[in-house]
Amino acid sequence: MNREDFPMLSTNYIYLDNGATTWKPKCVLDKVNDYYTKFTANAHRGDYDISLKVDNEYENARDLVKEFIHAKTRQEIIFTSGTTDSLNIIVDGFFKPNLEPGDEVIITESEHASNVLPWFRLAKTNGIVVKFCPLDDSHYVTLNNLKSVISPRTKVISLAMMTNVIGDLRPIKEICEFAHENNIFVVVDGAQSVPHIKTDVQELDCDFLAFSGHKMCGPTGIGVLYGKYELLDELEPKNLGGGMNESFDTVNDVYLKPLPTRLEAGTPNIEGAIGLGAAIEYLNQIGMDNITKHEHILRKRLVDKLKEISHINLVNEESDSGIVAFNVDGIFAQDVAVYLNKYNICVRAGNHCAKILKNEVGVKNTVRVSIYLYNTEEEIDNLVELLKDKNKILDEML
Repeated sequence: MNREDFPMLSTNYIYLDNGATTWKPKCVLDKVNDYYTKFTANAHRGDYDISLKVDNEYENARDLVKEFIHAKTRQEIIFTSGTTDSLNIIVDGFFKPNLEPGDEVIITESEHASNVLPWFRLAKTNGIVVKFCPLDDSHYVTLNNLKSVISPRTKVISLAMMTNVIGDLRPIKEICEFAHENNIFVVVDGAQSVPHIKTDVQELDCDFLAFSGHKMCGPTGIGVLYGKYELLDELEPKNLGGGMNESFDTVNDVYLKPLPTRLEAGTPNIEGAIGLGAAIEYLNQIGMDNITKHEHILRKRLVDKLKEISHINLVNEESDSGIVAFNVDGIFAQDVAVYLNKYNICVRAGNHCAKILKNEVGVKNTVRVSIYLYNTEEEIDNLVELLKDKNKILDEML
């Protein structure tokens, strides 16, 4: 699908590590290059033509994000450096001042480190309690399992909409409905979902959402923090400095600008935001439903073929994403990845920043294939062919 748009495909690599980052279409590269060669200037600083051009491009990107996730207002879109930055801002800026010792936050053991460690730190510094929602036999989150750990002290549920190893799609809309009936906030890690499926924050009714540009054909170092306006308006800025204040004279005379500017101190990642806007336009042109369908077709092809290989152990045979995690009997996951690299096939091996998932799946490391719009059936078949002969893998490891 649209392979001609991606210059990296000329390298003859088979790239199946899209959960880590994605390749960039030429339109995104051109947009970033245009900023550096045709209208380089700072944002929201100058009164000359190219500076106003930057302002328009930067704020247009905000509008594109707003429409892409169907936020109510553009003020609900905050540019950050990525999902990790966004989640830390949410935890430190909103929940740290609002949670009391003994208040509970519900996560799962299949969360990415970025949705675990900020809560762990808050537990140490503020005395909150981090609880884990049990997963079902497929390592999925169900609303009933979630209800089993809810108590009157539960204040937050923080979940990935789609996880980066199991690849399960959580019932976020139903979780939000239940949570809000019980005065519980819902934080959503959208790093693995926003690039692959249609996302409507108003329909989901989540309180916060975080995602990254580089996982959806955009540049690295740019991300988005979405929050309901009334909640963002309470969020304490992580950074203070240029651009985000109206005026200051003394310690007691500091006045900050309204959203979203108040939460974007300093010179922003201008080229990143502009590039993300171009990436969104590109994904919109293809159609998110088409991307989702394409990934599901390739995933089914891969899983069906891997199931025929006796020495392959699938960790997530059933999944709603383009992620397939597996191991080869008796061979360390990293060794499998190094073997595949000899044939220019890029996969991920390890714990994938989900370091406590081993408590659920029983294995610490896996080989992860993550599919995106430019992958093909031929690439899937090439991968499977190289995994069929266990002796070949063992021989080439030596």
